[in-house]
Amino acid sequence: MAAPSDLGFDPWDPAFLADPYPAYAELRARGRVHWFEPTNQWLVPHHADVSALLRGRRLGRTYLHRFTHEEFGRGTPPPEHEPFHTLNDHGMLDLEPPDHTRIRRLVSKAFTPRTVERLRPYVRDLAGELVAGLVERGGGDLLTEVAEPLPVAVIAEMLGIPESDRGPLRPWSADICGMYELNPPPETAAKAVRASIEFSDYLRELIAARRKEPGDDLISGLIAAHDEDDRLTEQEMISTAVLLLNAGHEATVNATVNGWWALFRNPAQLAALRADHSLIPSAIEELMRYDTPLQLFERWVLDDIEIDGTTIPRGAEIAMLFGSANHDPEVFEAPAALDLTRKDNPHISFSAGIHYCIGAPLARIELAASMSALLEQAPTLRAAEEPERKPNFVIRGLEGLSVEVR
Repeated sequence: MAAPSDLGFDPWDPAFLADPYPAYAELRARGRVHWFEPTNQWLVPHHADVSALLRGRRLGRTYLHRFTHEEFGRGTPPPEHEPFHTLNDHGMLDLEPPDHTRIRRLVSKAFTPRTVERLRPYVRDLAGELVAGLVERGGGDLLTEVAEPLPVAVIAEMLGIPESDRGPLRPWSADICGMYELNPPPETAAKAVRASIEFSDYLRELIAARRKEPGDDLISGLIAAHDEDDRLTEQEMISTAVLLLNAGHEATVNATVNGWWALFRNPAQLAALRADHSLIPSAIEELMRYDTPLQLFERWVLDDIEIDGTTIPRGAEIAMLFGSANHDPEVFEAPAALDLTRKDNPHISFSAGIHYCIGAPLARIELAASMSALLEQAPTLRAAEEPERKPNFVIRGLEGLSVEVR
């Protein structure tokens, strides 16, 4: 097992953030598990191990369903972070059975395939309008003019958030998601706490309004589920709505800009896509694999596990490297190559197991709608300049993507 200083894994180094994939290849070559001292985590870079761990039951997103902080050898979170943890810890992403099972079942009733499919015309029309505006202006920032407004509007529409109230949603989400980075600094935590309070207060008022006048939206559906035998608490409703908004657009926004930047850097693949729009479904899967929006997913070790002869004890934290797993040559032929026709593509960008992304079908509809609109309305779309990478590792994206239409 390599010493931490020799791993080549440095999630705070701009050069690493620009292209982490060579470092991942080195990690995979050196072994199946590595101790990383700066974050006190075990790094797991291989697809087979990540996939198995996501589906196993000896790891958990939380440990509080079985242990106290003290029993698990962990300190209590700082009291000033309490609003963030109250919001985060009641969402199904950070819960384990039986609470996870109960909440996901109830959310699934409101988040049905029929509900998602009913949104398809809205998504298609909105994507077309956003791209038409971009084309009319001769270009602009693909991030702020198409990639962000589309999924934010869609999930807000689904939740029943009025258009007049949608302005703060993206800033709140960005501030909350800052806490998912490795070793977030105090100022990041302070922003996350403030956003958690403001977002929760807003949703509490919206839930009260929907109780009086229910609508055909997800918030009303969650209230109906709540009122059946009191199976969803108000906090669970709030946390679920925030999770759906954050997860429902963070990945889609970053997949869009990461994907188009990858296409611009692979002109032969972009030309093939422009010539054959039937490649859109496989292109989406390949772009999600090629430059993964969520690079790392953490789990707690609830019972001792062994990986390649290394015992990882209860109380430890595992960092599963999705980006590395998606470039594992044991699973993907020529993983460093962008291949929009790739047939066998078991990427794990939407996770796996009980925490598989419930919004994956909606994300695929959104990505297909924006890609289709851009291919149809902006066939000469090109990058105007090289974009700046966000200084984040876990949630991988760009500061912007300036494009031209000629």
